[in-house]
Amino acid sequence: MAVPWEEYFRLALQEKLPAKIPEQSVDHFPPVLRLLEKRQELIDADRGLQAQKEVFQTTRAALKERWEQLEQKEQELKGSFVRFDKFLQDTEARRSRALRRAAQERLQADRREAEALRLRAQVEELQRERARLRCRLERLEPCARLLGRVLEQLPEFQEVPELVARFDGLVDMQAALRLTERQRLAELEEARARLQRLRDAGQSELLGQGQRRVQLLERLEAARERTLRWESKWIQIQNTGAEKTLLLGRTRMAALNLFQLVCRHKTHPPALDIEDTEGQLEQVSSLLTCPPTPRFRASQCLKSPGSV
Repeated sequence: MAVPWEEYFRLALQEKLPAKIPEQSVDHFPPVLRLLEKRQELIDADRGLQAQKEVFQTTRAALKERWEQLEQKEQELKGSFVRFDKFLQDTEARRSRALRRAAQERLQADRREAEALRLRAQVEELQRERARLRCRLERLEPCARLLGRVLEQLPEFQEVPELVARFDGLVDMQAALRLTERQRLAELEEARARLQRLRDAGQSELLGQGQRRVQLLERLEAARERTLRWESKWIQIQNTGAEKTLLLGRTRMAALNLFQLVCRHKTHPPALDIEDTEGQLEQVSSLLTCPPTPRFRASQCLKSPGSV
């Protein structure tokens, strides 16, 4: 860590100055001599400081020069590193190009070799085809002579290719007719299968309709039975209602007769509606619960029920 110049000179001056003057010397020297001595010490200290300063300046200049040399060397080393890196990059690029070129050359050589093998195989195949065609030509030579004789007997054909084309046309027509026949047979089989499916579906539908008809008939019979049962119940209900209605009418007529009989023996009979059967019965029951009077007794009311 660098020390400031003022601090450095102050420390150096403290080192050069003598320690504290003993107290006994104060008594032996006059003040002037002490002052001169102090001035001389200051001069000596300044000289020492100047000398140290010059030494420091010299050392500093040497260090600065050394530092500049080191920086120059560092720059040179950096340049050398850059040049070396560039050299390595160039070398690597040349090596990569050489490898790519070698790979391309090997690939081209492999392609040429494959092309040569393919051409060789093609030549061999052509040779085999030539031999096969020669054998076929030798085998078909009698046929050619036969076609020549047939052509002589058929004046409508001028050359053998025309005869062969006619034969090929007939063969194609025969193949087309056979194909059409197979298609028609397939369509016929499909129609027969469809007809059979329709027949099966019709029979299934008839069976289903028969089953549904039986179910509907069963439901109709059940509905008829329920209708008869409910009609008989309704007739029974009507008969019971008629009996109840007749009994109710008789009861109301009996209550009205009793009420009228009671009203005959009362001085002030109550004014009740002819349909108010409950009120009439209440009047009759109140008369039955009250004590008998000379004009009317309950036994007279109940003496002859048939009269009521």
